[in-house]
Amino acid sequence: MIRAKQAAGNGVSYADSGVDIAAGNALVEAIKPLARSTRRKGASSALGGFGGLFDLKACGFKDPVLVAANDGVGTKLRIAIETGRHHGVGIDLVAMSVNDLVVQGAEPLFFLDYYATGKLDVKAAAQVIAGIADGCKQAGCALIGGETAEMPGMYHGDDYDLAGFAVGAAERNKLLPRDVKPGDVILGLASSGPHSNGYSLVRKLVQMSGLSYDGKAPFDRKLTLGDALLAPTRIYVKPILRAMKQTDAIKALAHITGGGFIENIPRVLPRTAVAEIDLGQVPYTPLFDWLQGVGGVAGREMLRTFNCGIGMIAVVAAKDAKKVAASLRRSGETVVTLGAIARRKGQEEQVALKGALAVK
Repeated sequence: MIRAKQAAGNGVSYADSGVDIAAGNALVEAIKPLARSTRRKGASSALGGFGGLFDLKACGFKDPVLVAANDGVGTKLRIAIETGRHHGVGIDLVAMSVNDLVVQGAEPLFFLDYYATGKLDVKAAAQVIAGIADGCKQAGCALIGGETAEMPGMYHGDDYDLAGFAVGAAERNKLLPRDVKPGDVILGLASSGPHSNGYSLVRKLVQMSGLSYDGKAPFDRKLTLGDALLAPTRIYVKPILRAMKQTDAIKALAHITGGGFIENIPRVLPRTAVAEIDLGQVPYTPLFDWLQGVGGVAGREMLRTFNCGIGMIAVVAAKDAKKVAASLRRSGETVVTLGAIARRKGQEEQVALKGALAVK
């Protein structure tokens, strides 16, 4: 009797378990043009195979070292889901990985994404992947593949999660960091907001404020609070690669993500060096000031949770600081002089913070 029902086509299907293969196929078709729009030398950007292909030789590297990075967007996704604004988190996903590649002197070559959800919403997923494609174009890398996983019981309602994977390459003799020493100058590149870090605290502070994401931002009445908090992570790749090519003077770069100055800058310093940072030079924005005020967050806690207005730092010799800053500014970056490298004394912390954060 059971066999008879199955033979008649009435048996349980994959769709009955909550997985819609047709929706997945529809998404693939919808995003193929997006992937094609990111095509670059070395990549075909064709989707549908079992793996993405990339021809490293076509990029003209002579002695390349591959550099890989992966990351997610964290609980910033919660705000995107609750407001229905999905495009920006796609840019965030790319930014978090490609910015990690360029700090090692690498040019991002290609990107792959992983999108996981309980029930696939093709419209929302397409918005995310459109953002990913935009991020790839900003970074000059190709979107050559990805994976969409529909997993009923693992995620609930409209929830989804993202992971991104980027691969780049650098000439072996151009890898960073290199030759950082006392007297070098620390330049800071302005961020576009919290980027993709500290959002568990951001959401808690918003809850404490009693404001809604659709209401006006108290620090900028032209924006909703949701739009202000969803500003995409700035992608620094092209300005930095251009400055490296034009000046050959960048010694080290640090992507300021979770952990802020305190945890990220030491990753590119020799053990004998300390970075002296003048907090008075940080472009501390009204958004960060509002977050701090809502919760009475201590200054040091802000500095180890958020970028506080600086998304990237560059270390250069004092004689090269002006020309590197000029190159970055020509590419549209806001650049400030944050401090200098000094000799470390004993076991002191490798980041010495002076002055105080203040909205200019």
